[in-house]
Amino acid sequence: MPAAESGRRPNVRMPVQRMLFCGLGRIRVNGICPGLSMNPGSFFSELKRRNVYKVAVAYAVIGWLLIQIATQTFPFLEIPNWAIRLVIMLVVIGFPISLLLAWAFELTPQGIKRTESADAARQHSKGGAWILIVVVGVILSLGLFWLGRYTASKSASAAENRTVGPPSKSVAVLPFANLSRDPDNAYFAAGIQDEIITRLAKIGELKVVSCLSTQRFKSAPDDLPAIAKQLGVATILQGSVQRTTDTVRVNVQLVKAETDNHLWADTFDRKLTDVFQIESDIAKAIAEKLQAKLTGSEERALAIKPTTDSEAHQLYLQGRYLWNRRTGQNLKKALSYFQQAVEKDPNFALAYTGIADSCALIPVYGAGAPKDYYPSAKAAAEKALQLDDTLAEAHTSLANVFFRYLELGKSASEFERSIQLNPNYPTTHQWYGRLTLLALGQFDHALAEAKRAVELDPVSPIGHTDVGTVYLIEKRYVEAVAILRKTLEMEPDFYWAHRQLGTALELNGSPAEAIVEYQRAAALNDDPRVLAFVGHAKASMGNQNEAREILAKLTEIAKTCYISGYSFAVIHLALGEKNQAMEWLERDAREQTGFEINFIRVDPYLDPLRGDPRFEALMAKVLSGSVK
Repeated sequence: MPAAESGRRPNVRMPVQRMLFCGLGRIRVNGICPGLSMNPGSFFSELKRRNVYKVAVAYAVIGWLLIQIATQTFPFLEIPNWAIRLVIMLVVIGFPISLLLAWAFELTPQGIKRTESADAARQHSKGGAWILIVVVGVILSLGLFWLGRYTASKSASAAENRTVGPPSKSVAVLPFANLSRDPDNAYFAAGIQDEIITRLAKIGELKVVSCLSTQRFKSAPDDLPAIAKQLGVATILQGSVQRTTDTVRVNVQLVKAETDNHLWADTFDRKLTDVFQIESDIAKAIAEKLQAKLTGSEERALAIKPTTDSEAHQLYLQGRYLWNRRTGQNLKKALSYFQQAVEKDPNFALAYTGIADSCALIPVYGAGAPKDYYPSAKAAAEKALQLDDTLAEAHTSLANVFFRYLELGKSASEFERSIQLNPNYPTTHQWYGRLTLLALGQFDHALAEAKRAVELDPVSPIGHTDVGTVYLIEKRYVEAVAILRKTLEMEPDFYWAHRQLGTALELNGSPAEAIVEYQRAAALNDDPRVLAFVGHAKASMGNQNEAREILAKLTEIAKTCYISGYSFAVIHLALGEKNQAMEWLERDAREQTGFEINFIRVDPYLDPLRGDPRFEALMAKVLSGSVK
C-alpha cells in the first residue's frame, strides 16, 4: 500500500548534516529541502545567497554598538554593573539565533517572508540596506569607543588628582594653648592634646597625626593649609586649655584646612575630674563631623577613664610631657613622675607603660646600665597588661622589653597584637620596624612599618631617622644618606640623625665626612658611645694611634658610666683585632644588653666576622634566644 494511503509517515532517513542545512525550512518527502542542492559543497554558496553573511556582519556591528552604549552610559546613569553583563550575554546568545532566522527568512520589498516563498516568487532583498546598516553601525561604534577612551582617561586623571589630596577623614591636633596663669601648666595643655590624639587614633576610619609631629607648630598658626599639606591631613583641630584649682575649660574648633572654614567649635567647662569625658566628647564630635562610623568596641574605648585619681593623672601627663622630649635626663625625670602616678593609683595601667618605656630607653640614651633598668621595664609592662590586656600601649611596651631581652619571636607577637588593637599607634610601627623586624633581617616588612610610622607621624624626626636606619642596615647607603640629610633639614639639632648619617657616610666610603657628623652628634647629647664610631672611622682611615687613644678614653669612662661591649668591639674590628671584638660581643650577649647585639645578623659593622665559626655560633644563640 502506498505510504500516503496507509496513514503512516514515510520513513525518511535524512543525514544530520542535511537536517542542519535545512534550518527552519520545511522538510519534504524524500528528505529534499527546497532550494538546497544535495551537494554539501554548495552550502557556503547558499549562505551567501540567503544573506547569512550580511546578517552576521550587521549583527556583529550592531551588537558591538549595543555593548558600547551599555558600557559608556550605564555607569553614568548609575545602572548596576550586572545590567552591562546581561547586555553582553544577550548579544552573544542572539548571534546564532540571528543566523538561523537569516537562513529561514528573507527581507523582501513586500516584507519578511520564508526563504522558500521568496524563492518561488523571485523576491529578494537588495544589499544596499545591509551596507547602510553596517556603515552606520561602524561609525556609531567607533564614535562611542573613542568617546569611552577619552572620558575614561579624563576620569582616571581626575581620580589621580583627587587621590593626591589628603583623605577627607584625616585630622591633626595642634598644640593646645595654655591659658592658665601658671606657665608650668604647659604640660597639662600638652597632655590634653596628646590624650585627644590617643582617643582619635582608636577610631579605625580616621587618619590621625601623632603629637610628636604637631608639637612643633603653634596653637594658632598663620597658614593652616600649608601645615595641613605638610602633615597630610584635611582638617585641623585647634584648642586652648585653662585650668584652675579644680576646674578646667577647654575650647576647641575643627577647621577644614583648605578653605579655613570652621566645621565645628565648642567650649567645655567641667570639673577637673571630668577631663576624660571632655576628651571623649571631643573625639566623638570630630568623628561625627568627619563622618567616621564608630564600632561598638571603639565607642567603649573612647569612654574609658584610665584613672579615677586626678592627681595621678596630672603626674602621668608631666611624665609623658618629658618622655616626648627625649634625652637621658628627661627620661629619668619622666620615670619619677610615672612612679609617683602609680603610687597614687596602683591600678593606673597607662602609668605602668610609662615606667616600662622610660626604663627601656634610658640605657639607649646612655643614661644607665641595662641591668639596672630592664628588669623594672619588664615588670611594669607585665603589670600594665595584667590591669588591661586590651591596652595597645602595654603590648608595645612589652614587645620592646622582649626585644631588649633578645626574645625576638615574643617581641614580634606582642607588636602584632598591639597593631590589632590600635593600628594608628605610631610608636608600635616605629619600634616594630626599627627594632624587631630589622634585627630579623625582614627588610621589606621593616621598611613598610617604618614608613607607616612616618605616615602617622609625618614630621617626626625620629620616624624619618628610623626609615634611614632601615636603608642603612640594608646597605642602601645612598638612600640612607638622602633621607637622613632631609631629616636634618627638618630638625638640624637632632642627635640620632647626625649619628646615623655619620654611620651611613662611613660605610659608604666617606669616613672624613662621617667624623664631622659624629662630632656634631656628640655635641648634642652626652653619649660616650659616639666616640666608638669616631674611633672606628679613624682606624679605617689608617689613624690607628688616634683610634687606640679613643679606646683608652672609653675604657676610663666605662668605670663610671655604662658603655656597651659593642662600642669597644667596633673599634677592635677596625683595628683588625677580631678576638678582642668577639670577647666584647659575647659579654653583651651574656648580659643581655639587647640593643646593638640584637642586630648581629644584619649589622654591616660586623661583616668582617661573618663566616668565623665563633661568630656564627654566637649569632645562632642570639637569634634563638638561647644565650646564657
